[in-house]
Amino acid sequence: MSFLRRRSAATPAGPDFDVLAMDPGDWPGNLGAGLLPAPDGSCQGVFLRYDLFGGRGPAMIIGNLPEGSPARDLADAQIPFEVAQLLAALENDEPVEVLDTEDMPVMQGDNLLIVRRLKLSESRISCVQFDRSDNVLVTIASWDRPITDDLYALLKPLPAELFQQG
Repeated sequence: MSFLRRRSAATPAGPDFDVLAMDPGDWPGNLGAGLLPAPDGSCQGVFLRYDLFGGRGPAMIIGNLPEGSPARDLADAQIPFEVAQLLAALENDEPVEVLDTEDMPVMQGDNLLIVRRLKLSESRISCVQFDRSDNVLVTIASWDRPITDDLYALLKPLPAELFQQG
């Protein structure tokens, strides 16, 4: 019966990986979370939107994209998904591109991270990326505030169960 098709959920039930971010209980502003669905209903990434500006737009977006996520495949000079989400949330439609990258060592607890700082054509956006040991790419995009080394001390794994739909 080829006319019968199984339909997958419009959004995935949740990620099968822990999400590295700031604990929502530690954040004084508004927090939103989004899941990137794949056509088969699996989770291809999680992004958290931290709003310190009282509803006038996010201050920071942290994304977690597992290996194989299509959002990780970028052309030269193309901005990361999280930067595009930040610009969309701020209703900024100016074209932005990656101008340069720089790798820097940063300690997070006992772990050494090789953090890739992206220099963007929009100077009010700070953006960094690093790969976790489980091959999840973490991207942090911040609006109008630099990303300093003490931010990495605030990052902790949030369990995947936190993002499961009930």
